[in-house]
Amino acid sequence: MTPLAVTEGGGLASFRVRAIPRAKESSVQAVEDGVLVVRLAAPPVDGKANEALRDLLAEQLGVRRSAVRILAGEKSRHKTVEISGLGAAKVCERLDANRAHLSP
Repeated sequence: MTPLAVTEGGGLASFRVRAIPRAKESSVQAVEDGVLVVRLAAPPVDGKANEALRDLLAEQLGVRRSAVRILAGEKSRHKTVEISGLGAAKVCERLDANRAHLSP
C-alpha cells in the first residue's frame, strides 16, 4: 500500500486527488502513487463534481465543508486540495478509519 502524500504547514494539510466523475456513488477508492483516488456521483459540469468532492472529503475527514478548498485543478480530474484545521497525520488517520484499507 502506498501512503497518501500529505504536506502540512500553518494549520493546513494539502494532498493530491484524482477524481473520477459520474460514478454510481461518491466514495474514496484508494491511494495510488501518493494520490487519493475518489469516485464522484456528480458530473463534471458547472462545478458539480468539485462540490461533490468537497462534500465527500468534509464527511470523510470530519470537518466543515468550508475547511476543504480546491487549490489547483478545478477543471481537471487531477486536483490539489487543502484542509484547514488538520495536520497530515490526522488526515491519514481519518481517511484510514473511514476506508479500511486504501490500496491500489
